[in-house]
Amino acid sequence: MPESTTAPSDYQELPCAACTKGQALGFDFSMAFQPIVDVAQQRIVGYEALARGLNGESAAQGMSQVNAQNLYRFDQTCRVKAIALAAELGITGYVSINFLPNAVYRPELCIRTTLAAAARYNFPVERILFEITEAEHVVDKAHLRDIIRYYQNSGFRTALDDFGAGYAGLNMLASFQPDIIKIDRELLSDIDASPVKQTIIRHTLALCRELNLTPLAEGVETLAEYYYLRRAGFNLFQGYLFARPGFEQLPDVYWPAEEPGTQLSK
Repeated sequence: MPESTTAPSDYQELPCAACTKGQALGFDFSMAFQPIVDVAQQRIVGYEALARGLNGESAAQGMSQVNAQNLYRFDQTCRVKAIALAAELGITGYVSINFLPNAVYRPELCIRTTLAAAARYNFPVERILFEITEAEHVVDKAHLRDIIRYYQNSGFRTALDDFGAGYAGLNMLASFQPDIIKIDRELLSDIDASPVKQTIIRHTLALCRELNLTPLAEGVETLAEYYYLRRAGFNLFQGYLFARPGFEQLPDVYWPAEEPGTQLSK
């Protein structure tokens, strides 16, 4: 992702209408939605909004057109499109929107655009969650802390994405405490057969308990991974095992059967 420490000359609050068809960017895209499930209660708690091409293709082609000068506009367009489509699809849980730290120069402007979109599409603000990706190199960490505090004080929920895979590691947690910690796929892949990963996850869960953070197992693809993570104490899951992202629609969810011989508390 491009880095910039100086706000572009056209940085300003964007009206929702400038985002719906990509007018603010010069190229257009849409969204897919992947469920986030609570297996203990057998319910969908929310959906992550993921940028996609207009025909459902990977967002990589569109992202190649994102640069330091239009990063802010791309971030704002993602927010408006995610909220508009979430309202159209009737999402009743929260919608999780990826947040680009290096795109935000003045959080109050970004908040106003988000609030305007929520009002226009009648989507409750308290059901908007911003995911801060640990994999993006943050130019100004103090500025990021200020942004997160501003967002949290404004009533939005937050999640730290890709935990264990990025630049900041535990230093990010020392700066702010999100509502949800999304454990990176690389730490969970084949965890049922990896004693080292199992040790890391046990300590990560203990950390979440002490800091009152909700852990989410991200990118789970196999029953063996799922069964181990359930025994370890995870309730929230996201991954291909449950559902692939649905392009402009809400996909059906697969609910795994309880592991044979195991009784887990709800």
